[in-house]
Amino acid sequence: MRFSNKRNFRRWFIIVTSLIIVSLIVWNAVAFFQRIKEEERVKMNIWASAQVYLDQVDTDTGLDLYLEIINSNSSIPTILVDDNGQIVDAMNIPGEIMASEEELQQFLASLKSTNEPIEMDLGEGRVNRVYYGNSPMLNKLKYYPLALILIIILFIAVIYFFYRTTKSSEQNKLWAGMAKETAHQIGTPLSSLIGWTEILKEEKVNPDFITEIEKDVDRLKTITERFSKIGSAPTLEPANIVEKTRDSFDYLEARSSKLIKFQLQLPSEKILVNLNAQLYSWTIENLVRNAIDAMKGKGELEIKLKQDSKKVYIQVTDTGKGIPKSKFKRIFEPGFTTKKRGWGLGLSLSKRIIEKYHGGRIKVLRSEINKGTTIEIQLHRAKTAASPV
Repeated sequence: MRFSNKRNFRRWFIIVTSLIIVSLIVWNAVAFFQRIKEEERVKMNIWASAQVYLDQVDTDTGLDLYLEIINSNSSIPTILVDDNGQIVDAMNIPGEIMASEEELQQFLASLKSTNEPIEMDLGEGRVNRVYYGNSPMLNKLKYYPLALILIIILFIAVIYFFYRTTKSSEQNKLWAGMAKETAHQIGTPLSSLIGWTEILKEEKVNPDFITEIEKDVDRLKTITERFSKIGSAPTLEPANIVEKTRDSFDYLEARSSKLIKFQLQLPSEKILVNLNAQLYSWTIENLVRNAIDAMKGKGELEIKLKQDSKKVYIQVTDTGKGIPKSKFKRIFEPGFTTKKRGWGLGLSLSKRIIEKYHGGRIKVLRSEINKGTTIEIQLHRAKTAASPV
């Protein structure tokens, strides 16, 4: 617990520190933008004062400085308007805008919304106004904070993705190790059960009892092999999915409550799919067990198999409590469960088996609260022509 608290503290410390640094950088960029904007206004005030002086001076002597000030504005778009609203002069405006009176008026409107005008008192009640925009450098600079934020978001996303991938990889290794160890531990009592079965045969116990025991021993063997395959790439072989689905159905029906009404709809022809039979059987078992839990041990459960030219569709339908639409995807996440007792691994494991190992898809096809749910598996057909069973 103490180790976990320290790790959480470090994580939050990094997050908070990063946010503070980002905030300071953005704040500094905004302050820098405002400072340049103020300096440009000071420059335009000086430019306007030079214009007033030139308008009022009667001699050409000593005008070099004022002319230099006026000519120094080579980048800031400027429009000079008289007290009647007529454009008197314009500087640093693109030629295509100057050629059109309508476009020039639109450009003037944009300048009015960019900065407050500078008034030029020319005396005798004449007041001209200078409307100006931002220099090209300032226009580029105003997007700098946004670009900086986007870069930082991208950087955080890369770190988050790396962290999630690393964590997922560690979890996969842990679960694979636990699964293989479980398979190893089951192996010892399983061998003992096989030996005891042989002894019971010699003692001439009712053969029906021994047959059922052998079925369960075979089932334990299958479970052991399933767990031993976790973390390893399974071998896929062409198999008749109709037969494999029927085998899983028969086994589960015989060992489920009589209050569950099972129904099976299968095609009459063989359908070949590249399959790992044990893992597929495990998936069907997980779906049926979840359906039975959703019905609280009483209801109707149907397994239906359909096909088209490319895919096979296996649908498991129950009459249980249903799933809210907002949780259609969440139910396949590791650890998600609505049961008081449960690890929340059955459906996530089924998703891994179908999508990662078999290249198929599993999803909630439809669900209604208090009416039932249909979960569908989609698998690609093997490239072999179907033949009668």
